[in-house]
Amino acid sequence: MNLEKLNKKRKNAGMGENLSGLMMGSIPVIGFILFGIIPLILAIAMAFMYVPGKGILEGSEFVGLQNFKSVLGDHMFWQSIVNTLRMAIAMPICIVISLIIAFLLTKNIKGRNFFRGVYFVPYVCCAVAVALMWELIFNQNHGILNSWLGLTRENAIPWLTDSSTYTLCLNIIGIWGGTAYGIVLYGAALTNVNRSLYEAAEVDGANAFESFFKITLPSVSPTSFYLLTTGLIGALQEFTRPQIISGNGAGPNNDGLTIVFYIYRRAFVYNNQMGEAAAAAFILSIMILIITVINFVVSKRWVSYD
Repeated sequence: MNLEKLNKKRKNAGMGENLSGLMMGSIPVIGFILFGIIPLILAIAMAFMYVPGKGILEGSEFVGLQNFKSVLGDHMFWQSIVNTLRMAIAMPICIVISLIIAFLLTKNIKGRNFFRGVYFVPYVCCAVAVALMWELIFNQNHGILNSWLGLTRENAIPWLTDSSTYTLCLNIIGIWGGTAYGIVLYGAALTNVNRSLYEAAEVDGANAFESFFKITLPSVSPTSFYLLTTGLIGALQEFTRPQIISGNGAGPNNDGLTIVFYIYRRAFVYNNQMGEAAAAAFILSIMILIITVINFVVSKRWVSYD
């Protein structure tokens, strides 16, 4: 009798633990459904509808592919794609610089921990604060850069208002703020490289450059693939830098108009274009999916997991 009560008590306790675990685990699932799945479904539906208000239930009507035709026929949409790709140039540069700095920080150099902390600072800085800081640096009238170059107001370079230098400035901001994350990941990957491989290469007469390209690069290729994949996705979703630097505009000659900025203006700046904004977002999602799939297919030729 006592054994039956003990088993029943254990069973009730186990059910209580399972119920508690289910309740705790359901919180992020419910959040994902409310703030992920449902908005995604509504956005897909809005892409095929004319939405006169801010909500899908306010007098909306089905228009088929008309929103997609409107977006694809807009030259500003294609310019936003070109601008986004031009800003994405900063991404591979970040990866290269991150690898070089992380590799140097693995060496026994003086002040290594200090430099690790310095290079990590941009990663913990708010993207808005970083953009505002660089806006002060590149400011034409009272910017630090023009002052450092000895340029007065009469011959100061309009870094952020000239089309020839605007994208360059945005890429510089992206490189400064984007290398820290790669340095952290590459630093961890480099510490896990098998040191016996370097010793064997040294015995075989390989120099430092040969060891780097034949041992280091293949060993950290999974990290490079991860940074490339996430970097491409992030580059196609660029919004903060041009939005902060340009304010409510899109820079000189609309050079700061990225795809996400284009979607934002369609949705919240122009009237009665929520459907077109949803269609543009749908096209962006397809672009990201295609590029990601291509990246995964091509990675089989250069990524080594050995």
